[in-house]
Amino acid sequence: MRIALSQLITGPDPEKNLRLVEEWTRRAADAGARVVVFPEASMACFGTPLAPLAEPLDGPWADGVRQIARATSTVVVAGMFTPAPDGRVANTLLATGAGVEASYDKIHLYDAFGYRESGTVAPGSTTTVIDVDGTRLGLATCYDVRFPELFRAHADAGAVGTLLAASWGAGPGKLAQWELLLRARALDATVWLAAVDQARPGTPAGPLPTGIGHSQVVGPDGTVRNSLGAEPELLLADLDVDEVTAVRQKTSVLANRRPEVWR
Repeated sequence: MRIALSQLITGPDPEKNLRLVEEWTRRAADAGARVVVFPEASMACFGTPLAPLAEPLDGPWADGVRQIARATSTVVVAGMFTPAPDGRVANTLLATGAGVEASYDKIHLYDAFGYRESGTVAPGSTTTVIDVDGTRLGLATCYDVRFPELFRAHADAGAVGTLLAASWGAGPGKLAQWELLLRARALDATVWLAAVDQARPGTPAGPLPTGIGHSQVVGPDGTVRNSLGAEPELLLADLDVDEVTAVRQKTSVLANRRPEVWR
């Protein structure tokens, strides 16, 4: 399965960002991508007041993404913000196109490194997997990568890969942590891990998680197969589903778990 990771920079205007989603999806589709993954906060960058721009999954921004997916015969995964019952928003991944219609609300909120996402964002509580042409993929968002249980849950649900959308916070050691965590999560669950981050913006954003780039595709054996630098760029990668089976036969971490010990 050919996927594309769209490492771009989004701004505060949802309509302009939707045009970026269309432009990059068409580029990916022309290169043969079946799945096109955009970063967290594709709808609007962090630092923008989120509640006034949040829209439901049947709102105009999500419908715009659906139209793009239909026009390009792709599955598009993009980060947006949807209203939450308590006045906050949900940090949502929309996955749509080619028979897929699903969403995932970020479970683990980024209350770390001087930032408090939970002040404006309500946490999700449900895992999500999608099926694309018979291949099952899990969905995850940014800070989720620090929690291996989610990725093992994807594997337990039959996923051979996880699509991770991020807007990673910059800072000392953060790039090294990003790269280490991606490889670790792929190994934990023996899945392909395709992680797309916002590209690094031109000016520092303080504690705001506005992206550092360095999107990667990591194989189920924990080796980096494709990677980008900090600038906006499109990454194309072919995921070998059969490799997951081979790695799981050799590295039996899922089969060798003893969950009864930890209950």
